[in-house]
Amino acid sequence: MLELKAQPLTQDAFASFGEVIDVRTSDSFPINAGLTQRHHDLAKVEILGEEAHTLISIFVSQPISVPLELRFLERHPQGSQAFMPLHEERFIVVVAPKGETIDPRDVRAFVTDGRQGVNYRAGTWHAIQSVLEREGEFLVVDRGGKGNNCDEYPIDLRITLDQA
Repeated sequence: MLELKAQPLTQDAFASFGEVIDVRTSDSFPINAGLTQRHHDLAKVEILGEEAHTLISIFVSQPISVPLELRFLERHPQGSQAFMPLHEERFIVVVAPKGETIDPRDVRAFVTDGRQGVNYRAGTWHAIQSVLEREGEFLVVDRGGKGNNCDEYPIDLRITLDQA
């Protein structure tokens, strides 16, 4: 079994898998007569394939226990998938690079601080939604359309949190 400690999520560490969505580290500009600050273009939405369209959904996830034991990772080969917590829910992010198989040496685990979201690029392997502490609600932006857009790959992982 591969054992990983989830490290704090940073844009540099996550860059090869997608984008970290975090208004605290983004550029912004005022709109709406100066009453709103727009944090613009935080992630790239990818939609590929026949009759593809963008979906906006709300996921309600039950909390997991740590250590988190995973038996598979999944990917969405035809589109990106973004998760943004709505109530400062912390969650574990487990990812592996695009490809037909997963090399366990390339798997990475992160933990968000509750104000960060993630955007997985099309084809990036990732874990199921793994919210900590309490039920979580997430704004999710991903792809709808024809064709299979979810593959699973068997893997044996145990994720703990970095206590440093």
